[in-house]
Amino acid sequence: MKTQRWQHSCLTIAIAALSTAAYAQQSKISDEVVKIGVITDMSGNYSDFAGQGAVTAVKMAIEDFGGKVLGKPIELIVADHLNKADIGAAKAREWFDTQKVDVITELTNSSVALAVVKLAKEKNRIAIVNGALTARITNEDCTPNSIHYVADTYGLAKGTGEAVVAEGGNTWYLLAADYAFGALMQEQLTQVVTASGGKVVGALKHPLSTPDFSSFLLQAQNSGAKVIGLANGGVDLVNTMKTANEFGIPQSGKQTLIGLATVITDIHGMGLKTAQGLTLTTAFYWDADEQTRKFSKRYFERMKKMPNMIHAGNYSSTMHYLNAVKAAGTDDAQTVMAKMREMPINDFFAKNGRIREDGKMVHDLYLMQVKTPAESKYPWDYYKLKAVIPASSVTLPAAQSKCALLPKS
Repeated sequence: MKTQRWQHSCLTIAIAALSTAAYAQQSKISDEVVKIGVITDMSGNYSDFAGQGAVTAVKMAIEDFGGKVLGKPIELIVADHLNKADIGAAKAREWFDTQKVDVITELTNSSVALAVVKLAKEKNRIAIVNGALTARITNEDCTPNSIHYVADTYGLAKGTGEAVVAEGGNTWYLLAADYAFGALMQEQLTQVVTASGGKVVGALKHPLSTPDFSSFLLQAQNSGAKVIGLANGGVDLVNTMKTANEFGIPQSGKQTLIGLATVITDIHGMGLKTAQGLTLTTAFYWDADEQTRKFSKRYFERMKKMPNMIHAGNYSSTMHYLNAVKAAGTDDAQTVMAKMREMPINDFFAKNGRIREDGKMVHDLYLMQVKTPAESKYPWDYYKLKAVIPASSVTLPAAQSKCALLPKS
């Protein structure tokens, strides 16, 4: 009888221990839900660049993951920052403080992204930047709580600038959007062009959502520069290219137009007749291989357009975050960040990608040229590959970084 009572007692203790362990595992998800917030431009200049397409990509990732992680539901909330840093920051603060959001992602518009990254560090949550391009995010403004996933001004400037100068485009005139992205792109491209043996002969900044680019392009045209670099995006880029064609700039054969932050939805918006010949650097092309086509066709079924690099990056980064939560067994910010840095990224978006200590997702970029209408054989057949640019060539070297988190040797 004593033996039976002892065995029963041991069994009771074992069951209790297992129950306690199971409860502890469940309790590692704060508030019993993993909450993802998307802050993006839903209605302005970058709404096609990111916007609803980015939201759809994040939704697809959540659905493909199964809608739950570690047995807990995954929730998505969305806000429009209206391209205003104060609105984006206020929404992020509200989400962190009252809605217990675990991660804020997307963040097109560099000024908005920088504000939210700062808040994520303050609140010990995670910010994943996909749409904003300023390299400050992983340089002087790096944090242990943020990731810059798709591309940045350093990589885009270096990839495009070096290639164009090597082909004879050694004098440049820059037209840049007048905010954090445009200013840094102008600075970094000037450094790349100069180091490559070229020269920037002039530059102008224009306000976001400029209605008329005539005066800006007249100055660029009159500069005599062989290359006119366009450090803008979204509706601004489309309108710049349309005006340039009205002025006969690409048709003259004297000046080449270069897109420094161009995505495929921009090309679609302006049409191949306007965009043909444009050189650009991208992190993703929907028609690159079977993996990219498989994802893109699923995306097309929902959006009736092919994804650009921002849309694809939002899917990939969301999936990487959720896999890290699962692997870490918790949604604790620092534990998940460590797991995201530890786990390699191999999917349709990036091969052998990795997240450095400064938050930079290191991966290859692609130098593309827009096809002529005659070269395009089917809908959205817009790019021809000029070169694969290795990650090592388009990632800021650690020795040059101002980020205290990044080892310099």
